[in-house]
This record gives sequence, C-alpha cells and structure tokens, in this order.
Amino acid sequence: MLLYAFFVSTFKTCKLKIHLLNRKIIVGGVVAVFVIIIGIIGVSGSSFIDDISGGSIISPSDTPREALPLEFELEYISILEVNEKAATIQVEFKVTNPNFKSVILQVVTYNLYENDVRVAISQIGERPIAMLEGSNYFTILNERPTILKDTITIKNSGSTPELWDALTNNTPQWKITGEAFSNLSSITAGKENENTFEFQYSLE
Repeated sequence: MLLYAFFVSTFKTCKLKIHLLNRKIIVGGVVAVFVIIIGIIGVSGSSFIDDISGGSIISPSDTPREALPLEFELEYISILEVNEKAATIQVEFKVTNPNFKSVILQVVTYNLYENDVRVAISQIGERPIAMLEGSNYFTILNERPTILKDTITIKNSGSTPELWDALTNNTPQWKITGEAFSNLSSITAGKENENTFEFQYSLE
C-alpha cells in the first residue's frame, strides 16, 4: 500500500514538472518568434504602425505614402475697425489633421472677395527657399485642431463706395478661395501636399 502511494505521488510530481516544462517551452517559443519578427523588421526596414492612419500593418518604411489632406474650416471673418481711410479685417481658419502623424503646414495663401470682387490677397506662413528650412511654419498635431488667424488691412481707394458701405454697415458678402502646402515629415523631405478650399461667409 505504501509502495502504491509512493508511486502515485511520484507520478503526480513528474506530471506537474512536465506540465510546467511545457508551459515554459510554449512561452519561450512565443518570445523567440517575436524576437525573430522584430529582428527581421529591423533589418528590412519595415514597420508595425502605419504613420499615416495609425493602423497596425507591416510594410517597408521606405515606401512613399501620401498623407491625407488637411481639413480646413473658416471660423469667421470679423471687421475689427473701419474708417474713411482703411478697414482692418481678421480672418480665422481651423485646421484639422486626419493623419496619425503630425503634419507640417508651410503656408496658406488666399484671396478675399466681397460680393465677388477681390479686395485682398494674403498669406499665413512661408514656403522654404531652396533647401533652407524656415521657422515660419505650423506643426499640425492629430490630437486637436489648430487655429490660424490673419489680419488684413484694406485701404479705401475711393473707387469702391459699395464695398465701403458694406463694411461700414457690417453687411459684407464674403468669399475666400485659397490653397495650402504641407509635408508629412519635414519641410524639405517627403512629398509636398496641396489643399485647395473655398468658403462663403456673411452675417445674415
């Protein structure tokens, strides 16, 4: 009876050790597979994360990808001041980045129209000259929108009384057309992306 009990106890102990050993082998195998995959990715220049959409993919990191276009909204056009000689206008845009990675917005150029007559041309930011990177650009993060404000001064030439009446009475019919240039990675690297936009705006 004692021999039988000893045999059963020994069998259970061996079975438990084998079970633990199998678990260690499985865990070790999984770790080894991950190490091999990471090593292959490191050597071949591949990536798990798509820096455009944030999706989990494996693809060569040197494969050029196009960034999703930035999304522009016209927040408002405000008349800050108007007199007989000039009018000061403030324009505010909201820029949203739909990409997983930050986007560098170089410049926004736009035309301001009142009642379909162009009254001003303006620019926010600055495009780099040759291969020199300037500091007058905007980093658009994907977490939150970026607000861009611009102030325009319109001089009264005396030849547009309808425009000045609209500005004085705060009843202008605004329209904006423009374009923006951006890069996914840096000012001088990667493909340059162009956005065009058009907005109508009035207080009525």
